[in-house]
Amino acid sequence: MRLRRLLLPAAMIWLLSAPGAASAAGGAEIDFVEPAPDGSVTMLVSVADLPAGSSPDLGSLSVTVDGQPVEATAEMADAGAVSRTTVLALDTSMSMRGTRFAAAKQATSAFLDSAPADLRVGLVTFAGEVVTVSEPTTDHSAVETEIDGLGLSRGTRLYDGITEAVSVAGRGGARSVLVLSDGADISGTALSAPIAASQQAEVKVDVVALQQSAADRAKLAEISGAAGGSIIAADNPESLARVFTAEADALAQQFQVRFKTPDTVDGDADVAVTVSAGGHTYADSAFISLAATQPPSDATPQAATVPMPQAVTAPAPLVGERGLWLGAGALTAGAGAILAMLLPGRRRPQQSLAQRQMQHYARHAQGGAAAATAPAVSALSFPGMRQAAIAVADVVVKRGFESTLSARLTAAGMALNAAEWLLLHVGVAVGAGLVGLLLGGSPLMVLFLLLGAVGPWFYLGLKRSRRLAAFNGQLPETLQLISGGLSAGLSLPQAVDTVVREGSEPMAGEMRRALVEQRLGVDMEDALDAIADRMDSQDFHWAVIAMRIQREVGGNLAELLNTVAGTLREREYLRRQVKTLSAEGRLSAWILGSMPVGMVLYLALVRPDYLRPMYTTTLGWVLSAAALVLLGLGGWAMSKLVKVEV
Repeated sequence: MRLRRLLLPAAMIWLLSAPGAASAAGGAEIDFVEPAPDGSVTMLVSVADLPAGSSPDLGSLSVTVDGQPVEATAEMADAGAVSRTTVLALDTSMSMRGTRFAAAKQATSAFLDSAPADLRVGLVTFAGEVVTVSEPTTDHSAVETEIDGLGLSRGTRLYDGITEAVSVAGRGGARSVLVLSDGADISGTALSAPIAASQQAEVKVDVVALQQSAADRAKLAEISGAAGGSIIAADNPESLARVFTAEADALAQQFQVRFKTPDTVDGDADVAVTVSAGGHTYADSAFISLAATQPPSDATPQAATVPMPQAVTAPAPLVGERGLWLGAGALTAGAGAILAMLLPGRRRPQQSLAQRQMQHYARHAQGGAAAATAPAVSALSFPGMRQAAIAVADVVVKRGFESTLSARLTAAGMALNAAEWLLLHVGVAVGAGLVGLLLGGSPLMVLFLLLGAVGPWFYLGLKRSRRLAAFNGQLPETLQLISGGLSAGLSLPQAVDTVVREGSEPMAGEMRRALVEQRLGVDMEDALDAIADRMDSQDFHWAVIAMRIQREVGGNLAELLNTVAGTLREREYLRRQVKTLSAEGRLSAWILGSMPVGMVLYLALVRPDYLRPMYTTTLGWVLSAAALVLLGLGGWAMSKLVKVEV
């Protein structure tokens, strides 16, 4: 039968009598009411803060129903006629470390030592996760052993912990939850969740608040008040033992009252109880329902005392959500492997030297008919489905973007056209997003997706900058080698061919391409000027300009190239010296720029609940956007500070 109690102001109120010590003002409280179909009523009444050595005088008991005295009998509750259950809900977050956690263990041990033998005690802990450590049992020593082995972890899922403790309390008899916490809930669970759970299950919730703020204590007071309990404030860890011992003593002083409902009462009534103890009078009253309904035919006697059926929690799935995603990822990888085996690439046919040179030129040329033939050449290596995917990507890529991207790919020395690179880029981004989803759910998926989208561009830019730096570093020696060939009587193309045969990459590859273009009818100076454009080398532009001037006005080209090589060598020396002097500033810029990103990754993996408000609230989104803008501005400013043009 559902118990509808509205506790009146005479309910027990806990106070702190002195700094650092917790005590309670005397009072009685009706903790549990169970009407029976035959009109009899069983109540559990507790009396708190009795004088030392005293106990309730059951002979002085008086009970009234709507002001009418009724005949009642009483006996101590440890007789076991009514099942009593208390679940301890302990905060095991990192904020409890040190003396707080040690005092909490000592206080709960004191509670178990003083609790009545018939009291069934359960244990639930909450931090980053909620764990049911022990189901309700009368073996108090076993629960005490579990408490001794508890450890701390990050997070405070306070509301979820209270909800779980209410569920663990069971469905029959007098049930209560005793919560100990020193922090606020950071799980995002609504305050209404534990309130609704305790009211539906009709479980009393008492809260011990250890050095909490007024706002957090008010929220806990709202939960305990709605559940018919009270909140007990402890100013320091040393007071916890007295608080828990007082709770155990109150349970030990509970007594059981039985009386018959008067014939004039039908339904709700105001029931008042008065008892004497140690020369003091204790009283309480409650407006309750005395109308009983027949229990189901298949219900056990214990189940007949259930105020209201509680929703049955579905069993935990054998495979969690993360396991399902891992299975999906493994299935996708397996399907990809099978597809790769079924669709192998065809081997390229043997080609002559002229065909390979033509193909090399067509692959790297920009615009015109040569660019139009690039997909056809690439199709030789990517037949079937891969060829179709590259064709679709080639349609998506616009001509202007394709020209720019092709120039960057060529400068980086990558043998991919724009469509192939775009397809590979999308694959990397999607793969990174899937890895983030498997590791940490949706927030980490978004972060890894962004990294997968930015990472390939960063890699391409890094590879291009290193190749350009290597080209400029080889330029003085290359001009010296060409000058030596010209002095030996070779023509300019023959001197360039000497660089191709004796030089190293990337200079040898670019000079080889210039020779191919020259043999196709392009003027040698124009082919060399195209190298300067592709490699973005102003120094090589000057060398080509010197060659053009010498060709028009005459002179000793070998001596001119020697002079240019000497000038470039001095400029390269100065450039490296500036780079060395600015290395500290550049390293500082990289460290300062990467630290926020690294911290976000660390929190997403180690403590996602701490990071959750940054993407689940409006203020969090605003702060995240502001952080990104400030980080971008800081990176731009520091790059300008450490960049010195030579």
